[in-house]
Amino acid sequence: MKIFFVFTVVLLLSISPLKAQDTFSITAVDPVTGLVGSAGASCVAGSRILSDLHPNRGVIHTQALYNATNQLVARNLMIAGYTPQQIIDSLILRDANHSQRQYGITDFIGTTVRTAGYTGVNCTNYKNHNLGPTFTVQGNILLGQQILDSMYSRYVNTPGTMAEKLMAALQGAKVPGADTRCLATNRSSISAFIRVARPTDPQNGPYWLDLNVQTVPAPLDPIDSLQILFNQWQMTGISNNQWIYPETFSLEQNYPNPFNPVTNITFDIGTLSFVKLAVYDLTGKEVSVLADYNFHRGRYTINFDASGLASGVYIYRIFAADVLNTSKNIFTDTKKMILLK
Repeated sequence: MKIFFVFTVVLLLSISPLKAQDTFSITAVDPVTGLVGSAGASCVAGSRILSDLHPNRGVIHTQALYNATNQLVARNLMIAGYTPQQIIDSLILRDANHSQRQYGITDFIGTTVRTAGYTGVNCTNYKNHNLGPTFTVQGNILLGQQILDSMYSRYVNTPGTMAEKLMAALQGAKVPGADTRCLATNRSSISAFIRVARPTDPQNGPYWLDLNVQTVPAPLDPIDSLQILFNQWQMTGISNNQWIYPETFSLEQNYPNPFNPVTNITFDIGTLSFVKLAVYDLTGKEVSVLADYNFHRGRYTINFDASGLASGVYIYRIFAADVLNTSKNIFTDTKKMILLK
């Protein structure tokens, strides 16, 4: 069973529409766990609109005079398999106002991470972007380069999960006037968000972690409000118990067993692998393929519906192989299950 946690806080009844841009943000991927993440804040309401997560693939941030069409184009290009740099190049070519835009894009294929950033020369100062080994940090209308440097350093040096590192990166930007439009109210921003998707999360959500502070009134800082939500999320146990990083491979007995007609099969993947999970009858005939693609390290549960099969004993088998050489076996196991109708 998947558990998702989606929380949006709105502390003002009257919210002006998003007209300007995200100010400081971070995109990140982890090819070992398959997690993708995103965080950011702005001195305009609703900064989360600029974040586009693609589970098991990457993250796109389109910001600075935000353009919804550009974001949709970028999304479709990532789905089509374009690299981050190819996506940015395509956006620049199609947009007459590209000099006012800013992009940060990160993705991964297998264990290879690709990052790209773009800051148009006509974005409002201070503006810049920094590329990390598995993440990008970008911003405009900033107090200065120190905001990006602090976010970069916090992400690299904070121990723990991706979610904890993203939250720490935002805290690194929580200084008065980080977005200079908020300097008059002595805070960093008025909206903030943090998001993390697991490899098995739906393409369009809900995601494992999705926290959003739409806006807060002065003198509150949205990063403080977001931290409270984040701490509550951690206390639910979701962050610690629902996504397990096993050291070895295993295949568990299906549950329930016997079953009619639906059961669940859980297995552990110890490292990035090509995995095939299939069901066979007692003659060895393959009757259902439940998985036939790459899996990142983690614990997975797959639902098996045997509505079209006759009662009897069936065998389910897992085969894990090297992603670069699928003939190189890493792990194989077989178990029996009983369908009673």
